[in-house]
Amino acid sequence: MIESGRPRLRRSYGRGSFVRLSPVILTVVIASLAYSTPPDMAFSRLLPAAPALAAAMWPVLPTVLLGTVCLFLMIGLSIVFPGLGTWWTAAGIIAVTVAAAYGSHVRLQRERTLFQVRLVADAAQQVVLSPMPRRFGSVEIESLYLAAAAEARIGGDFYEVVDTRYGVRLLIGDVRGKGLPAVGAAAAIVNAFREAAYSEADMVSVARRLDASSTRYNAAFPPDGRMERFATALLVEIPHGGRRIEILNCGHPPPLLLNGGELRALEPTAPSPLLNLAELIGDHYNVDTFDFAPGDLLLLYTDGVAEARAHDGEFFPLAAWMRRQPQTPPHELLTALHRDLLHYTRGHLDDDIAALAVRLCEPPD
Repeated sequence: MIESGRPRLRRSYGRGSFVRLSPVILTVVIASLAYSTPPDMAFSRLLPAAPALAAAMWPVLPTVLLGTVCLFLMIGLSIVFPGLGTWWTAAGIIAVTVAAAYGSHVRLQRERTLFQVRLVADAAQQVVLSPMPRRFGSVEIESLYLAAAAEARIGGDFYEVVDTRYGVRLLIGDVRGKGLPAVGAAAAIVNAFREAAYSEADMVSVARRLDASSTRYNAAFPPDGRMERFATALLVEIPHGGRRIEILNCGHPPPLLLNGGELRALEPTAPSPLLNLAELIGDHYNVDTFDFAPGDLLLLYTDGVAEARAHDGEFFPLAAWMRRQPQTPPHELLTALHRDLLHYTRGHLDDDIAALAVRLCEPPD
């Protein structure tokens, strides 16, 4: 599932209606005070505030109509209380209403532009994070994506899962940077994986293909500034019918394996180079093998999960959180992770988040 980086709160229609009607309520309150208080308090001079507030949430025509109502209210008050400075206040209402109408028009234009940007961003993200089946044979898989940039809903985290003749192969990673350049780099890596995972017999060859694709993309579209654009990546292979997994870790946070209440971080025995850095530090890749029994839960994640911060700066206790989880299906595990991350950070994510939860089921008899 692909979600925005903010918590999805239940809509409170009563509260939303109150906010939308606040310019009308403000008009009624000001008019009531102006009518019920001595004229020298001059509450009527606050009437221009109502159309100014309306511009922040209403279209142009209702804003102008509210300004017109305020103008007639001012004229009516001047009949009841002569000497209120009617013409000065009326001129203020007219001037503020015109300015508010223009402000409302500009706001609506920007909202339309932002909506179009979101559509483009969602389309670009779908290229990287295409929908996947929840089950490949005896392997159950669920995915989660949360983007820190809620306005654009786009980031550099990526994942992919393919079912090949060598087994189910998974990829998860994180491109340094944000926005469309990071998505372009992620798309190059994911597309290379989709091809290499089917044709390469071993994961070292797959990793070399990913590095080559990343290098070509960065050469064609160099990053701004002097910093190199690189990506961490984690490759996992689950052989068909096997009870083991092979992992190749290119500088990525180690996956967590939950087995009967015991948690283990699957650390690499030797480091492998980050993507786009093999030419600098050498292309010596290392593949580790771990036991993976039916019922085990494997969590693959990007650093945005482990580095999610509470308001006091404390990191999300991912390992401790994982130990408390029951042997639950992947969908329920990521649903709980989604909920608890947003609760822990109060909905303010500092980095994009991607995660894959994997469980091996008993093969059918």
